[in-house]
Amino acid sequence: MLLSRFAESLYWAGRYLERAEATARMVKVHTELFLDLPSSAGVGWWPLLAVTGASDEFLGRNTGTDEEAVIAFLSDDPKNRGSILASIAQARANLRVSRVVLPRAAWEVVNDLHGWAVSSSRAAIDRRSRFDWMDAVIADCQLLTGTLAGTMNDDEAYAFLQIGRHMERADMTIRVLDVQAGILMASGLSTAADQDVPYADVTWMSVLRSLSAHEMYRRIAGGGMSGPEALRFLLQDPRFPRSVEFCLTTVSRALVRLPRASAALASGTQVRAHLGNLVIPDTMLPGDLHDLADDLELGIGALHDALARSYFRTAAADALAEPAEDTDRTSLPAQATADAS
Repeated sequence: MLLSRFAESLYWAGRYLERAEATARMVKVHTELFLDLPSSAGVGWWPLLAVTGASDEFLGRNTGTDEEAVIAFLSDDPKNRGSILASIAQARANLRVSRVVLPRAAWEVVNDLHGWAVSSSRAAIDRRSRFDWMDAVIADCQLLTGTLAGTMNDDEAYAFLQIGRHMERADMTIRVLDVQAGILMASGLSTAADQDVPYADVTWMSVLRSLSAHEMYRRIAGGGMSGPEALRFLLQDPRFPRSVEFCLTTVSRALVRLPRASAALASGTQVRAHLGNLVIPDTMLPGDLHDLADDLELGIGALHDALARSYFRTAAADALAEPAEDTDRTSLPAQATADAS
């Protein structure tokens, strides 16, 4: 069995890498939306803070949600553990702990990504260079994902990377829908109602593009844009790699190959069953989507807790355990505990 400290580090490396890529994509797409729509559309920058769950922290240090302050906070603020730069740094730190089980090529990619991001992070703030910087972050994160997939054994170490990455991806999809789609739902979610909401199609396309889902959605939906169909696609489509259903299925498949997985598998089965039983109507109230997202977030949080109890040392596990003889087990990093779903 993989040492506990390696399993934990690989899990969080997967989460932080996915977080860096997802945040870069959201910032890029939201900037494009801000530039595409007229000022009368009222597109602000607070949705980015809401999606990342960092509104309180940001407002505790800033007096307003102007563009430069929000982008700086999300891109290169070292005090914000969810910033792109901090996520890359924490992914690198976790991969460094488990470097012995990584291919050398993967370590070189993450090391180069970290060095470049540190030296160029201010380019993320200026609009003239922001898009190129975000594209480079996304491309390098995907390069690392491909390098790991192409050079790493499909073993327990890779399983924990996969679990972490898809847990974070599912969590981010739910957050984007809760915040971004919830804005549209204030005026109704049916196809007919969407037509009465100014710029509804553009905003729904932005929601899909922030999750790299626009092109695949158009393949199954044709030329139209329907809010309910987009929700069903992002939540329940078993083929799209960023849907919540696909992510949870991937986590379960990785868990099947691990020992002591019964508790985590049971938790994953429960949240997948809840997701499969969801019926998304053609019209919903704004609070309905928020409640739906909260239920799914609780399910993913329970799955994370089951993983932590089974494979990582936590305070709860210590309280139940006999005096430990396994000196290879380590505590969850402080940032990991704070960032747990």
